[in-house]
Amino acid sequence: MNIDRMEFLAWMERLMGRLDMLGDTIDELQKKRNSIDGEELLDNQDLLQMLKISNRSLQRYRSIGKLPYYTISGKLYYKLSDVHQFIRESFNPPITKLNANK
Repeated sequence: MNIDRMEFLAWMERLMGRLDMLGDTIDELQKKRNSIDGEELLDNQDLLQMLKISNRSLQRYRSIGKLPYYTISGKLYYKLSDVHQFIRESFNPPITKLNANK
């Protein structure tokens, strides 16, 4: 059984379209799985990479209560809004230069 080039390309086009649809579905399911009440949840690895901190620093922030966390099936998660709040609170106010010529 021989398939001509045009028929082969048409089949490949359909196959790629289906793979794209599957990829989109997987992405949507992944987002839903890692969310609660419509809010994205991050795990330790996500947070370590995002904040560029050590595991020990993350543990310290949890221990002193600076970063709220949730335990689900023995795994730690952080709400994205809590992480954003933590980052805002961690910023130091900008240092303003006083004009020496006054």
